[in-house]
Amino acid sequence: MAYHKPIPRDKDRSLLASGMGAWMEAEKLMHLAFILPASVLVFWGLGAWLDHLFHQKWIGILGIILGSVAGLTYVIQQAIATEKKSSAEDASHPEDDTSRDPENRS
Repeated sequence: MAYHKPIPRDKDRSLLASGMGAWMEAEKLMHLAFILPASVLVFWGLGAWLDHLFHQKWIGILGIILGSVAGLTYVIQQAIATEKKSSAEDASHPEDDTSRDPENRS
């Protein structure tokens, strides 16, 4: 008896067929390139304002460090979430499913 692979799910077929699925995934990853510099810039600006307000010189540097930590934390969280999502999709759509093949008895 011949073994036929299961029919793929039609979950996101309309998005993938139109090419929008790739653009949506690219957009999710491209915004990460803006998060880190934006967080550093915002925290540096806040630190510079506090430097001016309190007549200090070190708060701007602290703002840069806090902005870097905040941006990296967000980027790492997003990378972990993307990896979990990718692993879950791979597990639900096995490409090489030989366990159901009756002729493969290894």
